[in-house]
Amino acid sequence: MLRPVPLALALVTLACGRGDASRQVDGAMRTAGGRPDEPPRPVATELPFRYPPQLYEQKVQGNVILRLFVDRDGHVRPESTRVEESSGYPSLDSAAVQGTHELRFVPAKSGGDPVAVPILFPVYFRHPEAAALPGDSILRQGGGTREAGGAPRTP
Repeated sequence: MLRPVPLALALVTLACGRGDASRQVDGAMRTAGGRPDEPPRPVATELPFRYPPQLYEQKVQGNVILRLFVDRDGHVRPESTRVEESSGYPSLDSAAVQGTHELRFVPAKSGGDPVAVPILFPVYFRHPEAAALPGDSILRQGGGTREAGGAPRTP
């Protein structure tokens, strides 16, 4: 029997339904080369990252940091997407990159006008039955959807 494969946790899932989400996403998605007045924010409440089924069954976990370019319309430019920090598992890295094809953002703003920005976007693949990875204590508190450790490094 096939079981549905859950979505990977992404740090931006915190943007859904919480008043302090903008600050959390702002801390996680730092622009490379300055900050706009308002960072881009994901539009969808359910993010498009899919756990590779074989790795899910094996309870493999990992973090992928992606470099994305979000244009003035909130679209991710696929040709600019790359893995900034690998999870160490090519299938997880590929799943993270593949998920960006469906991402849409409220564009970043500077002086009230939409602006294009490069960002670092973390995707955390976590299995609900696997042991916490080092540094995941915050992520595991309260049901496994909290931000882990510090924000990604700005390039």
